[in-house]
Amino acid sequence: MGQSLVTILAIALASNLDNAGVGIAYGVRGMGISWWANLIIAVISGLATLLSGWIGRVITRVLPPHLAAWLGAAALMAVGVWVLTAPWRERARRGRTPHNVVSRILRDPLAADFDRSQTISLGEATVLGLALAMNALVGGFDAGVVRIDIAWTAVAVAAASYVLLGMSAYLGRRFAAKAFGDRATVAAGTLLILIGLHQLW
Repeated sequence: MGQSLVTILAIALASNLDNAGVGIAYGVRGMGISWWANLIIAVISGLATLLSGWIGRVITRVLPPHLAAWLGAAALMAVGVWVLTAPWRERARRGRTPHNVVSRILRDPLAADFDRSQTISLGEATVLGLALAMNALVGGFDAGVVRIDIAWTAVAVAAASYVLLGMSAYLGRRFAAKAFGDRATVAAGTLLILIGLHQLW
């Protein structure tokens, strides 16, 4: 149980470190995230974790357990590498406008404020939540294939989403801590890779 708890907490943290970067960006620019907008984003992350965890659990009924565990670890590490290399890809794409909304928000969180009101509305919170739920999807899938409690993983991911986004927005407003936000993506990618490697051994 102790090891499962550590894995659940690690997945919750890795799934939401991008939220810290978004919160910092909003705080530095003075953008407001109300408690209910933050709650919507957290619920979407939790539901994404639950859905992908269920899919992972279904896969374990088809594949042998060791193969399913390797698949989950490979998915975590692949997404970790993708997240880790995001800053380099961003520099390579600089000047080009992404075609879809999710890509635009992931590159520039301020793009979620469609009406430029300096606050995140219900609709904007929903779109932002969907964009930020990408890491939660792979974390939930991994929890499903290694047969960790999916419900508790979803609760942990949602709670971490709410706390990290709210806390980092406050820190951004209070201290203009942009440097931390820039490092959040690298930290998230590294943690996802480490969780995957840990599962292989």
